[in-house]
Amino acid sequence: MASDESAAAAKDERVERRRAFHTYPEPSWCEFLTTSRLVDAVEDVGVDALHVGRDVIAPEHRLGVPEDDVLDRWHERAADHGARSDVLDATAGGMTGLVAVLENGPGPVIGLRVDIDALPVEEATGDDHEPACEGFRSRNAGAMHACGHDAHMTIGLGVLEELAASEFAGTFKLFFQPAEEVLGGGKPMVESGHADDLDAFFAVHVGFGHPTGTIVSGVEKPLAIRQTHAEFTGEAAHAGSAPQAGRDAMQAMAAAIQNVYGVSRHADALTRVNVGRAEAGTASNVVADRATIDLEARAGTNDVLAYLTERVDRILGTAADMHACDLSSTTIGKAPRVDSDDTLADVVGDVASATTAVETVRPTATLGASEDATYFMRRVRENGGLATYVIVGTDHPGGHHTPTFDVDEASLDIGVNVLTEAIRRTFAADDHRQ
Repeated sequence: MASDESAAAAKDERVERRRAFHTYPEPSWCEFLTTSRLVDAVEDVGVDALHVGRDVIAPEHRLGVPEDDVLDRWHERAADHGARSDVLDATAGGMTGLVAVLENGPGPVIGLRVDIDALPVEEATGDDHEPACEGFRSRNAGAMHACGHDAHMTIGLGVLEELAASEFAGTFKLFFQPAEEVLGGGKPMVESGHADDLDAFFAVHVGFGHPTGTIVSGVEKPLAIRQTHAEFTGEAAHAGSAPQAGRDAMQAMAAAIQNVYGVSRHADALTRVNVGRAEAGTASNVVADRATIDLEARAGTNDVLAYLTERVDRILGTAADMHACDLSSTTIGKAPRVDSDDTLADVVGDVASATTAVETVRPTATLGASEDATYFMRRVRENGGLATYVIVGTDHPGGHHTPTFDVDEASLDIGVNVLTEAIRRTFAADDHRQ
């Protein structure tokens, strides 16, 4: 009976914790209050080492960092909501995130990564949206946990609690990574050095169309991606009396947009190109002197992404030259393709098959999206270790990145139980390296 009561209490606490994270979402590199709350939760568990903010981020590798005024605004908002001053100092300037470490003597070093940022989405208010009905809808206008990162943090903390209360030989590292949504936080956290000694690595995500009770033990074929911000600079002129005096940035932008969609497909892997944002001009009688676009290129392999981005870059430069404009191009997000290791995925699958609440175990599934957890996976693989990316199924009434997204909170315990036992078994395995 005592164990049943303890399990029920843990479940209730996880639901409460997830809802607290959901209520105060923060966008990429602005996760100041989130980091503070995570530090509190980790300290309540009790760990052997805790690294926060600039101690876990290599700043020169950050991508997608907001302007200083945006960072300052979110930093002040976090302070107003009670974020700890020591955490605010450690994360100032957008150096968010933390790494918690449990050490139990000699043995393998195993990592779990969860992401912590939210999206620039205004959350739904309808009567059929549970967070709105139950009082935990986002209180930060224009920001929302619309991809399940609130659940990821909750699962990560649950695993930490379970492992802290159990016996294992080795070291466990829990990575709370910022800025996944802009594909900007994975590499700087890896380059901080905290992942260099990992023998095995797990990443986790909820949903992706897999219902509650489903576990995908090893994702394959995440798309390699590069996201780009391009700015064309020309010269303004009167469109009626002196159009020849202008250098039309809008024309350059239009030529770039039309032609990037014409890049030849590749026989070796799928390719995707999308211009998601374009902005130019001030009035109908002014030759535009500035135009900007945000675009992305994705591919099924890293080599094909290199092919695709070389051609996209050539088109951007040629479009600028055609209309005598200057071009400034910046990579704002990037991640490689890395597939899960069968050996580690099999451990997850075996555990999931023996977990009561799991109804379906899928050995693998295609992600069909991109993820910067692949930087961790690549580093671990380069060092001879094993890595897998796990999906914990959850019923979600709206699609990912939409105002009606939500998670089935029953999936929280499933994620904690499967990952905890999989990590325990990995600690006990004889060989964690390829």
